Amino acid sequence: MKKDIENKLAVFPMPVLMIAAYDEGGKVNVMNAAWGMISAMDKITLFIDEDHKTTKNIRASKAFTVSLADEAHMAEADFFGIATGNKMPDKFERSGCHALKSSHVNAPIIEEFPVVMECELVEIVDTENLHAVIGKIVNAQAEESVLDEKGKVDPAKINALIFDQFQSGYYSVGEKVGKAWNAGAKLMKK
Repeated sequence: MKKDIENKLAVFPMPVLMIAAYDEGGKVNVMNAAWGMISAMDKITLFIDEDHKTTKNIRASKAFTVSLADEAHMAEADFFGIATGNKMPDKFERSGCHALKSSHVNAPIIEEFPVVMECELVEIVDTENLHAVIGKIVNAQAEESVLDEKGKVDPAKINALIFDQFQSGYYSVGEKVGKAWNAGAKLMKK
């Protein structure tokens, strides 16, 4: 029997995404965002508020990167979520992380995170009920250490963080437990 648990955000897991962009002066800013998803074969949508420093930077630079946070850099990822670039101008420097300029878009690649998507701003949707930043993914990069023998990203090697809104926790993605488009195939035969 289910029990009412109040108005809780009951979506789990949620990604821990590192959104990075340059400001008008070329300074790096990074934020932690759990509300983001792939929205087309070459698009990513981030549900981040207008008042974030990163959103302002994306508007100005017309580009951003999205990295997958990993267990090895949980402290840095969490810091990027609790510190705001609007009030802490040296936020990125304090993290101890390093950035390189993307060769595909006008945005920084944070070296510490193992997988990154380089994105051009497509549009910002701003309505009464929604604020979304939509980017076109023009390139993706991954550290060789997280690739399998065929050159594809192996999620078990990333140790990607996922966010738990129920208890404000981080978990690490690990073991593969099934194969998509296969685990339910026998039910098709009924």
